[in-house]
Amino acid sequence: MPTMSDNIRGALIMMGAMCAYTFNDAFMKALADEIPLFQAIFLRGLAAVAFLTVMCRMFGQLRVDFSTRDWRLVLVRTAGEIGGTYFFLTALFNMPIANVSAILQALPLAVSLAAALFLAEPLGWRRLSAIVIGFAGVLLIIQPGGNDFSNYSIYALCAVGCVTLRDVAVRRMSRDVPSVFVALVAAVGVTALGAVGSLWIEWQPFSITSGFQLAGATGFLIFGYIASVNAMRFGEISFVAPFRYASLLVALILGVLIFDEWPNALALIGAGTVVATGIFTLYRETKLKQRAAVVIPDRIR
Repeated sequence: MPTMSDNIRGALIMMGAMCAYTFNDAFMKALADEIPLFQAIFLRGLAAVAFLTVMCRMFGQLRVDFSTRDWRLVLVRTAGEIGGTYFFLTALFNMPIANVSAILQALPLAVSLAAALFLAEPLGWRRLSAIVIGFAGVLLIIQPGGNDFSNYSIYALCAVGCVTLRDVAVRRMSRDVPSVFVALVAAVGVTALGAVGSLWIEWQPFSITSGFQLAGATGFLIFGYIASVNAMRFGEISFVAPFRYASLLVALILGVLIFDEWPNALALIGAGTVVATGIFTLYRETKLKQRAAVVIPDRIR
């Protein structure tokens, strides 16, 4: 029996992670019919905090002896996570799941642009062109001024901005900061958002259906976190990373089968454009990193 290569193993795990995240989104969207947004965020967050605390204990990552600079970046990342969660779930509760997922696929483009603007990372004309084309694809999805335009598309764009802030903050952190601990702090922040928001809403009782939906969302969220961490430990990033776009295909299928939602032709063209330019951007970034890894040792010698 042939042995599975690390690239294939990493790709399968990445697809599993993206499917899990999308199923989490679907459960949360279905939950919106019975449970208010902040109540759902708070209860799901409690389970996520408990799980990540256990993981931190297992890996010995419950540490606070970081520099002031790193703590500042951890808090900035947490703020990005809080904003991203609020804007994304608000959009998800009010828009087709495939449209929201498609807009979120612009994240690699936004991170590349932000890294060039704020971290002085080089950005060649090829990647810059891909970013411009990719954001044109986002406009096709949103269709401002069109009959299918939703104000909640702006929320999805705000989610992209917040998650971009989160990812840029991670790039500035030193390697001394454990990744699971960073995720735990973010989970605490998001849970606090749910707790504060819940003070101004009327809590709703759980039916058997909504209870299963919340449990499903929490379970898939936890599985997605574990799988996404492990996916990057197998194979080459240039091979594994593009499989993150499997989430868009899953979102399209779930949208049709569960929510009776189907994006129009322009939105589908825009989604394809965003995915294509995102894959190209990931490819170019990987190539540049490979070149740097070769050039630096040569200079040392």
